[in-house]
Amino acid sequence: MEPLRIVDAVAAPMESANIDTDQVIPARFIQKPRANDFGAWLFLDARRDGEGKPRPEFVLNDPAYAGARILVAGDNFGCGSSREHAVWALVDGGYRAVIAPSFGDIFFGNALKNGLLPVVLPADAVRAIQSALRQPPGARVKVDLERQVVEAPGLPPQEFRIDGFARHCLLEGLDEIDYTMGLLPAIEDHEKRMNA
Repeated sequence: MEPLRIVDAVAAPMESANIDTDQVIPARFIQKPRANDFGAWLFLDARRDGEGKPRPEFVLNDPAYAGARILVAGDNFGCGSSREHAVWALVDGGYRAVIAPSFGDIFFGNALKNGLLPVVLPADAVRAIQSALRQPPGARVKVDLERQVVEAPGLPPQEFRIDGFARHCLLEGLDEIDYTMGLLPAIEDHEKRMNA
């Protein structure tokens, strides 16, 4: 997993509440092996019409948000099924952070374990950021995991909280197995002492 310290990038506003994992990645793609680029299917049914043509009204089809690496969403983002594929689609699509007033619980945990930072901010702060991202489109937001602060154009910095273990793993680019393997010398030393 790639370490995540600061994401300073174009951010895209998605105001809708209750964007579920089926919207993030349609169910027909969840049988594909992880080796695939799940980013190709990110919001596919919202991005494209029945003929496969881009829907111009969908925010991520706006050229101003083409380089977005941060998504600023509505309440309860990632609700619905427990599929990890939704996080894979966002990460493979280039996203490193999602800011929202709340998240589906399982999505939140999957995000932390797969290198995607879910940032919870008050609803009024999220709406203010979304508004700033539309004037002009393509504005940048800075998500600083080290300081636990979000900075958006023309707005006061917003502090956020995250579990200390999850923060450490994201900063270091570790999943839980990597973290445990880093403890191997101490585990082996303990085993030697116990068996002596």
